[in-house]
Amino acid sequence: MDFVKLPFLNDLEIGLKQPGNLIQAIVGPRQVGKTTSILKYIEKNLKGRAHYVSADQVFNATKAWVAEEWALAQAESKILFIDEIQKIESWSEIIKALWDKAKRDKKPVSCVILGSSSLEIQKGLSDSLTGRFRLIPAYHWNFSESKKGYGLSFEEFLQMGGYPGAYPFKNEPSEWSRYVKNSIIGTVIEKDILANSSVKSPALFRQAFEILASCPAQEVSYTKILGQLQDKGNTDLVKHYLSLYEGAFLMKGLSKYSEKTIRSKVSSPKIIPMAPALYFVNVQDALTNEEKGHVFEALVGAQLVRTGEDVFYWREGQHEVDFVLKKGRKLWAVEVKSGRKKKAAGLAEFQKRFPTALCAVVTPQNYNQFEENPMDFLEKI
Repeated sequence: MDFVKLPFLNDLEIGLKQPGNLIQAIVGPRQVGKTTSILKYIEKNLKGRAHYVSADQVFNATKAWVAEEWALAQAESKILFIDEIQKIESWSEIIKALWDKAKRDKKPVSCVILGSSSLEIQKGLSDSLTGRFRLIPAYHWNFSESKKGYGLSFEEFLQMGGYPGAYPFKNEPSEWSRYVKNSIIGTVIEKDILANSSVKSPALFRQAFEILASCPAQEVSYTKILGQLQDKGNTDLVKHYLSLYEGAFLMKGLSKYSEKTIRSKVSSPKIIPMAPALYFVNVQDALTNEEKGHVFEALVGAQLVRTGEDVFYWREGQHEVDFVLKKGRKLWAVEVKSGRKKKAAGLAEFQKRFPTALCAVVTPQNYNQFEENPMDFLEKI
């Protein structure tokens, strides 16, 4: 494997140079190399300037332990990295107290926090650290990173892409599937979501995930999903489940674009698994052209979601557009073409109804250019 400098490291470098000494909080999916990347970055760029500790490497990581490590970093003017911070009870409260005291004493500490349970970290940030942190998203590996690090072909990426820890098993389908199901999906659902959220029926929750993950880039009504679940419930239950999957970086439900916000909120979601592996793990067979088309479309959607801008889909009658991205007053209609037969009149109809919108087409041929910088790709239209 070749070392791949992931984008979040560039974001971290920017944050550490900014005034104000905000806490740099790295959040993202499990098993995408956050810790490995940080350790490589420290070794290569911060020799003698970083103080790295992990709550996973001490018997009892308490508030007192955090305070001691903070004091050491402060005394030596080093950047403090705290990994697996979610394993420290009431971690956000002690970090808040230490950060506030350092600010009052005018002895600031540059602090970076990360961990495997992004849901727990996000909860701690919103509960106690409002106004004191800068969020740095880490994402699933994209195609260029997977190709550089592990030599994946595009075909392999469309099946197994997203989780580098599983790539060594790409030629052993059973081992690959076991790893993704148990070490990634199972761990996220059990340790991140169910251990920290109110879910009445864990079995129903797991079943809902499998149903949603099997519908990449497809618009699925809440009532249809509910009808497939082997239990009673209501549409609010499915919406709650989807919000939990989103918080754990497993999938995203896109709303239908409308100038009326209320209509967008009540629309059926278009399901975007945030990594191709999340769909393929339950297929484990050669993808049909139809399936490849859906997976490729979902891949483009996931890249658009990464921009942090508002992303939707659009459909009126027989006309549809795969994705709509809104940035301030700017609007883009994005069509994905992969060889799968689709009606082509959607872009023209959308632009007719929204004359200021710009139109873009993403294909396997220009995907590399799009993936490198989706917003730059759109801005150059």
